[in-house]
Amino acid sequence: MCGARVSGACEYILKDKMIKVFIDGKEGTTGLRIFERLGKREDVELTVLPEDLRKDKAARKECINSSDAVFLCLPDAAAIESVGMVENDHVKIFDASTAHRTQPGWAYGFPELSANHRREIETSARIAIPGCHASGFISLVYPLIAGGIAGRDYPFVCHSVTGYSGGGKKMIAEYEDAERGIAYDSPRQYGLTQNHKHLPEMQAVCGLEFKPIFNPIVADFYSGMCVTVPLYTRLLSKKISLNSMKSYFEEYYVSHNFVKVMEKAESFMPANTLAGTNRMQIFVEGNDERILLISLFDNLGKGASGAAVQCMNIAFGLDERTSLI
Repeated sequence: MCGARVSGACEYILKDKMIKVFIDGKEGTTGLRIFERLGKREDVELTVLPEDLRKDKAARKECINSSDAVFLCLPDAAAIESVGMVENDHVKIFDASTAHRTQPGWAYGFPELSANHRREIETSARIAIPGCHASGFISLVYPLIAGGIAGRDYPFVCHSVTGYSGGGKKMIAEYEDAERGIAYDSPRQYGLTQNHKHLPEMQAVCGLEFKPIFNPIVADFYSGMCVTVPLYTRLLSKKISLNSMKSYFEEYYVSHNFVKVMEKAESFMPANTLAGTNRMQIFVEGNDERILLISLFDNLGKGASGAAVQCMNIAFGLDERTSLI
């Protein structure tokens, strides 16, 4: 039975036995999705700040320290500020900003990458949620490096098509404006200076000597993402055929709930196929000379809120699939 009470500045949405959760930045796209996913659960007690206090530092600090799990859906500077407010050792932080993804002492929230990644999520109180574009790239490149198939100095290139929800409320409003310009009808490439905020994460997590060339593209659909890494097999560290590469990825991800290597792609690959889910599909296409590694998922699911909830489930010893599809 749901109810509500007020304790200091924080309003709690109560259910029976709970993990106390505060979403700092609930009003953003990722925060709202996390709120929606957790709001239906019987094991979660959601803490909500009244509108007039959501930017009040003292109120936020109280809510952070009275919670078991805190999701940070904030700009980097605000996320760093929130982490600095933590005084209670039991508080687990799940940071969806870019602020801590390459910082020592933070677990990287992609449990499928390795047994060590999952173990760190299980035991850490500080968990950085991967970026959306970065999730696709890392899902493809990390296994190559781990298996010695590609060298750390391989000149990787990454193309990534995303729905406009990845740009947050401002971009959503621009795309959904009835008076928008004709440019919004067409896919738009950005990050042209090769300084995209996900690049340090892509390089560091995969252990690369050089940043990849990264070509992000936003298009006129709400959510979904298709990330492609093309490979010249002649430049790889190990001689490998298309079929052998596919078998390697199948074995690498065989035991996971949300990441699956697909048998065969269709002639066209819509980027919004997995919208609304926490699933990720890996495709190995091309031929023995030129291979296309493709990661298909939802930028708001496995690329953001879904990954955050999955990490919370793991960190609290729950079935990682709870409230996720």
